[in-house]
Amino acid sequence: MVVAAVGCMSVHDLDALPIHDSKMLSPKQREALYDRILRDCAVSIVTIDAAEIDEVRSRMSMNAVVAELHASAITGLRPDCAYVDACDVNAERYGRQVAGHLSFPCRIVAEHRADTYRPIVGAASIVAKVTRDRAIRDLKDRFGEIGSGYPSDAVTVAFLRDYIREHGAPPACARHSWKTVANLFQRSLMDF
Repeated sequence: MVVAAVGCMSVHDLDALPIHDSKMLSPKQREALYDRILRDCAVSIVTIDAAEIDEVRSRMSMNAVVAELHASAITGLRPDCAYVDACDVNAERYGRQVAGHLSFPCRIVAEHRADTYRPIVGAASIVAKVTRDRAIRDLKDRFGEIGSGYPSDAVTVAFLRDYIREHGAPPACARHSWKTVANLFQRSLMDF
């Protein structure tokens, strides 16, 4: 999992760039914007691998994990104010949760779908997505075709199913706590 924060002097510094939710842009568009964002802005990137996610998920919700990661990325920039895309149904509560992990004063503005209408959040989304896409390419070099790594991707599900059947366990790059992995592993055991 990758979380990024992008800092600039004014929320309008990014107005000239065609920044939108990273999922709405092509990989080529994201790569070009990524380079410009890293050139023109302060950036903080936080990554957590599958094993680390499994470990922290044993003691907290996924929203709490993401809140900690948001706070860690924000800490890398130490802004006075930070906008975050709220992953909790209650955006204000999510903002308080992120702020609770900070050791410095920072106003957190948490909003749903902030990456679609706040360029600064869209920029962070682009940085995180490009970083993640590059990590997926590295995993493909190790494991072969793994798809996108998302649960809705049939290629990813097929890779996981085949890997579990062949090796008797999920690959290290997959979160064992991920429901898709757990279901495939359970089916594999039933087939055995």
